[in-house]
Amino acid sequence: MMTLTPYLLFDGNCHQAMEFYKSCFGGELTSTKVKDSPAKDYMPAVQREKTVNARLKSGNVEISASDWLRLDRTRIPGNTVCLYLSGGTLQELRALFEELSEEAEVTDPLKETFYGVYGALNDKFGVRWMFQA
Repeated sequence: MMTLTPYLLFDGNCHQAMEFYKSCFGGELTSTKVKDSPAKDYMPAVQREKTVNARLKSGNVEISASDWLRLDRTRIPGNTVCLYLSGGTLQELRALFEELSEEAEVTDPLKETFYGVYGALNDKFGVRWMFQA
């Protein structure tokens, strides 16, 4: 089953922000730093203390997040929230990626990575989408 989740990108304070949201919404928070994940082998040392993935689930509320980890791109207000499609079959994900790619800026082509299939794009309306299977 495919899910759609808001995904927030923070500037080094993801863990603190997600703890705050947990205090507001309650629920269960999971959080992983770069240094505690397979990403540590692909990231520079300056990134090791940043959060690579956090997820808050409280009833019907779900928020996913990470710190900004793209050293080649600038984090600016407006590009720090995206829609995160995950789960489902690879065929479903590919079909949606292709459809949403029409007139889009594909920033990360959909491909196999060390953490599964991943891709990202900014659609023709400027909405940021991330895909993972």
